[in-house]
Amino acid sequence: MGTTTAPSTVDLMEAVAAVGAAYFQDFAAAAARHGLSSSQAKALKAVQEPVPMRALAGRLGCDASNVTGIVDRLEGLGLAHREAAPGDRRVKIVTITEPGRQVLTRVRDDMARAHRAFGSLSAEQRVALEGLCKQVLPLLTA
Repeated sequence: MGTTTAPSTVDLMEAVAAVGAAYFQDFAAAAARHGLSSSQAKALKAVQEPVPMRALAGRLGCDASNVTGIVDRLEGLGLAHREAAPGDRRVKIVTITEPGRQVLTRVRDDMARAHRAFGSLSAEQRVALEGLCKQVLPLLTA
């Protein structure tokens, strides 16, 4: 019997990066088919619950000034709503609208490659993958 060598940490990093990049390409293409940039679609995903503009910038990994333009466009399309925070009118809170939820659902439904890839996994593989993601993600975001 042959011995399987476990991949190195670098090998795993490269594999996860490749999967992430392919997933993001599918997400960006689906977003574009629904009239959104990938940043706009990612912002919709990030405001499922009300989020202050500064926190949204952190979630998107961009400068607060860039978020203003993204939210302006989403608001103009009726996909998100921005309002002053009740306790501090200087803080603006962004929330997805019902049309925004519908567009985000359509974008996700339109990600054919991701559906095909994850759909190819058995139930046991899905459970294992989810467990591994839940184990690693907190260490990457800490």
